[in-house]
Amino acid sequence: MTFSDSLTSIAAERETIEQLLAIGTALSDCLNLTELLDLILSKSREITCSDAGSVYLVDRSDSEPKLIFKAAQTDSRPNISVQLTSIPFNLESLAGYVATTGEILNIPDAYALGDDVPYKFDRHFDLEFNYRTVSVLVLPMQNRDGETIGVLQLIDRKLTANLQITPENALSITQPYSDWEQQIIRALASQAAISIERNHLLESIEELFAGFVTASVQVIENRDPSTAGHSERVAKLSVRLSQEVNSIETGLLKSIRFNDRQIQEIRYAALLHDFGKISIPEAIVQKGKKLYPHQLTEISYRINLLRRTWELECAEQKFTYLLNPALKHQHQTDDNCRHCGYLAQLDLDLTAKLDRLQSYWELLNKLNQPDVVRTPEFTQKLDTIVTDLQQLAQYTYRDLDGNLQPLLTPAEIEQLLIPRGSLTAAERLIVESHVSHTYDFLRKIPWTKHLQNVPNIAGSHHEKLDGSGYPQGLIASEIPIQSQIMTIADIYDALTASDRPYKSRLSLDRSLAILHQEAATGKIDSNLLVLFEQRQVYSVLSDLSSS
Repeated sequence: MTFSDSLTSIAAERETIEQLLAIGTALSDCLNLTELLDLILSKSREITCSDAGSVYLVDRSDSEPKLIFKAAQTDSRPNISVQLTSIPFNLESLAGYVATTGEILNIPDAYALGDDVPYKFDRHFDLEFNYRTVSVLVLPMQNRDGETIGVLQLIDRKLTANLQITPENALSITQPYSDWEQQIIRALASQAAISIERNHLLESIEELFAGFVTASVQVIENRDPSTAGHSERVAKLSVRLSQEVNSIETGLLKSIRFNDRQIQEIRYAALLHDFGKISIPEAIVQKGKKLYPHQLTEISYRINLLRRTWELECAEQKFTYLLNPALKHQHQTDDNCRHCGYLAQLDLDLTAKLDRLQSYWELLNKLNQPDVVRTPEFTQKLDTIVTDLQQLAQYTYRDLDGNLQPLLTPAEIEQLLIPRGSLTAAERLIVESHVSHTYDFLRKIPWTKHLQNVPNIAGSHHEKLDGSGYPQGLIASEIPIQSQIMTIADIYDALTASDRPYKSRLSLDRSLAILHQEAATGKIDSNLLVLFEQRQVYSVLSDLSSS
């Protein structure tokens, strides 16, 4: 070799090393497994001038490990679609042998294997696609623990990259892989193994997060079955609306774009937006009426006790009257009916009292419904209603200890006069605190870089653009756009969801009208709402009913 040839060889090797370093950087930046495997294969073929190649990954999910055919490339047959299958983890195939032993196979001619080797070359591809495999280089991709996680196979090292291989010219235009190329590809295979393992680790982390999110949503829904599916529906609506935002080319939304990671971040935030409800007492979370069930039961008991007391008192008055001659003489009216008038009056008085008590009980049950007081009819009669309740509260009964107690307590009256919904002001504050609990819980999780905004997005879904929301009273510029998207999704699902104990399901038109009222008063983003309606984002929910 001349001095000039030596310089050329050194320059070529230096170029290859620099190329290898560049490939290492590219592998580190690639996060998608399919793209990563294609990159590994294409760069390995580029360095070695290989006409074809394939990548296998080891699958140990079953009791018997196997090799999964994950990627294939060939220059001479670029339009051929190769079916990705699996092969056994044994010594019979080239890839199986390398995966099992960890050895490298550098074969000058795949058709000239001796009988003294355990492996065989599978000629099915060559026969099916009129190809000729000659030189083959098969290397294990091993992690830092020396465990084989995949196999890289290169086929037909060509004299020059632009040559097309046919069965007729394959032997003349290909050559064996050199020791130098074997070393280079071995180093590349090691880098590839690290990148693949990192990719698997990232996938495992994401699967862990996904499992945690799924379990968390299930915990929330188990505490309040009436809202089952709410978190998943809000997530679907939020993701779809975010994707529609990506397609906008004009207007105020045109500059907003979400990549795949940000879409995933929005989905996780939406799924977990109500997780803080786990800290809210279950009785409040599931409170469907203004009085708790045990309160209504207690009031019913008191009323029945008072009713029975009045009946006993009436019976005692009759008994006393009939046994007292002086009273009989005082109340007799004529010879034909000496007692009937007085006794009848006692019955009339009792009936009037019981009827009045029953009317109070019926009023109480009507007021107990969460949507009663806010109707126009009851608003007009509110003063009368309050008076009736106050009169009912003046009734007393004797408890088991003989002490007089009010039939209706001030706290129960306050609950029955709740102007909207089923919660008192104090209970509503407790429910609203779920947003703060959600944020406090989520920010303790070590989210990855691409999911680090999940706590803030989820913790702002009840904020309103005009500052009237909670828990922080943020204004438009302080609320993440992702949270603004989720707010629309959350309100829409709350309005259209199946009947809940405290409200009835609203129609599509009525729900959209309410959302437009919110937008008109500056509480939610009107541009997002118009997009939500025009693109029919709500259609993503398969169980939607427009009735």
